[in-house]
Amino acid sequence: MALFRTIAAAGVALAIGTSALMAKDTKKMNYIVDRFADIEVLRYPVPGFEELSLNQKKLVYYLTEAALAGRDILWDQNNRYNLDLRKLLENIYSNYDGAKDNPDFKAFETYLKQVEFGNGVHHHYSMDKFVPEFSEEFFDAQVSKLPALKRPATLDSLRRLVFDPAFMAKKVNQAEGQDLIATSATNLYEGVTQKEVEDFYAAIKDTTDVTPISYGLNRRVTKENGKVVEQTYKMGGLYSPAIERIVANLNQAAMYAENDKQRRVIKSLIKYYMTGDLKDFDDYSILWVDDTDSRVDFINGFIESYDDPLGMTANWESIVNFKNLDASHRTEVISGNAQWFEDHSPVDPRFRKEKVKGVTAKVITAAILAGDSYPATPIGINLPNANWIRAAHGSKSVTLENITQAYDEASHGNGFNEEFVPDASMRKLLDDYLFITDNLHTDLHECLGHASGQLLPGVDPDALKAHGSTLEEARADLFALYYLADDKLIELGLLDNPDAYKAQYYKYLLNGLMTQLMRIEPGKDVEEAHMRNRKLICEWVLEKGASDKVVELVKEGGKTYVKVNDYPRLRELFGELLAEIQRIKSEGDYEAGRDLVEKYAVKVDPELHKEVLDRYSHLSIAPYRGFVNPVYTPVKNSRGEIIDVTVSYDEDYIPQMLRYSRDYSPLTR
Repeated sequence: MALFRTIAAAGVALAIGTSALMAKDTKKMNYIVDRFADIEVLRYPVPGFEELSLNQKKLVYYLTEAALAGRDILWDQNNRYNLDLRKLLENIYSNYDGAKDNPDFKAFETYLKQVEFGNGVHHHYSMDKFVPEFSEEFFDAQVSKLPALKRPATLDSLRRLVFDPAFMAKKVNQAEGQDLIATSATNLYEGVTQKEVEDFYAAIKDTTDVTPISYGLNRRVTKENGKVVEQTYKMGGLYSPAIERIVANLNQAAMYAENDKQRRVIKSLIKYYMTGDLKDFDDYSILWVDDTDSRVDFINGFIESYDDPLGMTANWESIVNFKNLDASHRTEVISGNAQWFEDHSPVDPRFRKEKVKGVTAKVITAAILAGDSYPATPIGINLPNANWIRAAHGSKSVTLENITQAYDEASHGNGFNEEFVPDASMRKLLDDYLFITDNLHTDLHECLGHASGQLLPGVDPDALKAHGSTLEEARADLFALYYLADDKLIELGLLDNPDAYKAQYYKYLLNGLMTQLMRIEPGKDVEEAHMRNRKLICEWVLEKGASDKVVELVKEGGKTYVKVNDYPRLRELFGELLAEIQRIKSEGDYEAGRDLVEKYAVKVDPELHKEVLDRYSHLSIAPYRGFVNPVYTPVKNSRGEIIDVTVSYDEDYIPQMLRYSRDYSPLTR
């Protein structure tokens, strides 16, 4: 499966740069909610919600209820013990009657916050299991105080999950040469090996089908009577109680659809949830991508497969949003010129689309984040993922600008510029142009990068296997980087300075070569697909441009800095790598793709890593960021009719998590 999502390197990618160009139509809010371990939790505004019509507000409300109803699905997909663990931890927390300054309790509270943020016992980015800093004696004492009904039958396994480092140690393992299913702790497979799964799908795939379903997308693979089988996520199947509640709210939302086209989209999604048939999912995806008129929009379902070690089964997620009418001019200009960008791409003409169809893009205001998009969220999305649908019907891209606004507002004055950017003129360029070039990079990545290129006839969309996610994200990033420096953006009025792109180039290299290492524990490899993508690109251009010193890592005062000596040549190198990765994808060249990833994207220089960690230790910057959601409240008249929907921003992190567990837990009743 091709995967199309950009995730902000929170605290890194948007840490330098002001928002002089962003909308200022929301009142000042306290963006930072909580800080613990390596995580900072923020709020995000929803500007423009009050201006929606009453029916649009009702539509948003019921879509947000449908979004929150799927929370338990993701937790269970991430690990089969997660729901029991969450319930136990929350019961301990809620029933604790000891001193709040007890070091064990404070450590327990941090652990609970980490588990809530990760939607389970594993870190959302590193995939490693959280390490408790409270004692086993404290844990056992608190469990013993709970009523018998609040002690789960799986207590022994939960205790092992929390305290045994070797038990289910990594959510998703991507180590070359290992059985990626047997060594991953996700709940997407049970009792099967990687080879058995690959053989199973090889046997059922129709390689002659030019409109193939997304095999495995909403399936759990296990064995029954010794035979490999699929179990389907649907009403009456796996996760039925949660899906029934999602569908009930989607039916309510359909009553307030803005038009017949949008109503058909919602009803088609309901049909898919009822049947679990992936052909129904394709029908829904085609209708969804064709709905370009509705202001309110959403994704809801099994979408992205980053957390499947084989890149097939998708995690559940949802984002509800509405169009930012003013800011969408930028993306509309880009999508309106999609054919020009495709025709002038530096890739082999055989791999270009002769005719780019249905590329639409908009800047959106996120109204709710849920499932795999919460608390950590993407800043841009391009869907659908099926290559044949994209070729025949087009794609829809969105940039979540109120999310990037929240990142930017919370990053002011954090000291990053002063520590990592020694050149005052570059700091000025970053201050003036990083916000707009960051957003343009996201726009180009999502709107055109993922929509560009084509597979050669007969190439399996899953041919790149475990490396597909990394290579697809690299392809889209390179497309965006290449065109950020093109005079076409000046001609289109999207930038007003031909040097503006240098802000994004410098930031991207700084992040990929150095600062994203703040997220890696000493001695660990880079494993997350987006981090691998950035490292691959930056290490490749560093090596290929070494003879001409296009890019250098230089030492000044005992500290390492990025130095770019030749920006035009750097752009050419981005184009050369884009051409090669597009070839790899178009031809399904697994070996070449694997070699690129393993050589440039995985291993970490321990000396540079230590330096980066030491320098970050003096700054108040969290490696990871996520969000609490706003709260939507229907206002009813004496007859129980909704006459308004209000939005508030005063709910804190743990109270929100506890409320969600209380009100949106159909799988743990």
